[in-house]
Amino acid sequence: MKVVTTAEMKELERHAAELGSPPEVLMENAGLAIAQEVKRWLGSIERQQILVLVGPGNNGGDGLVAARHLHDWGARVNICLCQPRRAGDPNYRLAQERGIPSIGANDDLAELDNMLSASELVIDALFGTGKLRPLEGVHKEVLTRVREAKEARHNLSIVAVDLPSGLDADSGATDPSCVAADLTVTLGYPKLGLFAFPGGEMVGQLVIADIGIPPSLGQDISTELVTEQFMRSMLPKRPPSAHKGTFGRVLVCAGSIHYIGAAYLACEGAMRVGAGLVTLAVARSLQPILAAKLTEVTYVPLPESEPGFIDAQAAEVLHQWLPGYDVLLMGCGLSQHPSAIQFIRNSLLQMPPNLAPALVLDADVLNTLAQTPGWWQKLTLDAILTPHPMEMARLADLPIEEVQLDRLRVAREAAARWQKTVVLKGAYTMVASPDGGATINPAANPGLASAGTGDVLSGAIAGLLAQGLSPPAAAACGAYLHGAAGEIIEAELGDAGMVASDLLPALPAAIKKIKQG
Repeated sequence: MKVVTTAEMKELERHAAELGSPPEVLMENAGLAIAQEVKRWLGSIERQQILVLVGPGNNGGDGLVAARHLHDWGARVNICLCQPRRAGDPNYRLAQERGIPSIGANDDLAELDNMLSASELVIDALFGTGKLRPLEGVHKEVLTRVREAKEARHNLSIVAVDLPSGLDADSGATDPSCVAADLTVTLGYPKLGLFAFPGGEMVGQLVIADIGIPPSLGQDISTELVTEQFMRSMLPKRPPSAHKGTFGRVLVCAGSIHYIGAAYLACEGAMRVGAGLVTLAVARSLQPILAAKLTEVTYVPLPESEPGFIDAQAAEVLHQWLPGYDVLLMGCGLSQHPSAIQFIRNSLLQMPPNLAPALVLDADVLNTLAQTPGWWQKLTLDAILTPHPMEMARLADLPIEEVQLDRLRVAREAAARWQKTVVLKGAYTMVASPDGGATINPAANPGLASAGTGDVLSGAIAGLLAQGLSPPAAAACGAYLHGAAGEIIEAELGDAGMVASDLLPALPAAIKKIKQG
């Protein structure tokens, strides 16, 4: 599923018109889709009180079409015009012919309050993907009254048409008057701003409505929303004749005296997505501790500079083991101990070219690279980098505020500059590839904001990469499975108290659910 900017959406609509689907056809399709989603949301709409807030443009037209259908299906619909419609507007005329009550917000705010107090649901059809402007005057007043009504009656549902009014479709910035929706029915394609904050907090449940734009028109759009359909097409096959080598071999180099659990979580993450063999290269003194917990993993004990910290010269041992593995996952919990930093540099920046495993790099590897000028020119192998926002800020030498303000742009520019696949973690994880392609993971789960969940994600990506997926596909699928596992645990436990190890048994459950459709 493509994700579009405002400019891309306008181009799609223009091309659709050239192919025989003019704006009035798209508007009719959009209004019907909105009405159907409202009906689904309410369960039954017979005699339900619904208020439609109608803006001046096409978004308002979509709302008028929805109002007509809902009225015809038995709902009690009221219309509030926040600006007069153009003379002869056919959708407003059809609403009037049906006797649907309407008021002008400029004329009768007291009646608007009465309509709000009697309504079970409000459809916000004020502004769509047009240029975001500060909401002032009657529009600001109407949305303020809707917010006050919602605060007074929590069972009042808000349904946004395309996106909540006052949310920028490109950046996710929000006007102070923007009202959070319970359900957003976005039209044709999801908009980029729905997956950026603070706008992402205003969307509620997101539904993507088909309005009749031919899918072929969006083929060249380079940003994708990862969906279950995408996942079913990408997940590795599991032939009955398989053996452990069929599903790839992952060498995980992780852990230190202060971060023993990171090694455990990364290894388990790789195994739980189906990797055939996982081996842990770890400081020698930590191996007995981890062996008590990781019974399915094999081990490469590495020399230490002091107990719990890998020695810089251990890179030679690591290199000796690499030919037997498809993927090297490195970084989780290695620490920033001086010997660990030098070990990382010796391992990656002095790697013999004939070894050339696929790389997944996380945590302390990223922090070490950030301290290494021109590191991407020295690390010529294909790699997936998995930074959280602070690690991304260090790697890209940017303020963290800039990273978070435009996550997709930052990830894309970094991937192109470094020629690596970049996984910018966080709510709506972004994956950018060197060729300019990008994916957005639809999950934004506060339950995943706890220590160790990133180690599970890196392990999952490495496990999928070992099974033959390309680096961008492995990264996108790993992020999706990680989010889906989080949703499974949230459904059982809620979004507080979830810990990283909870995700491990949920990963295969998520795979099963996706495969079963």
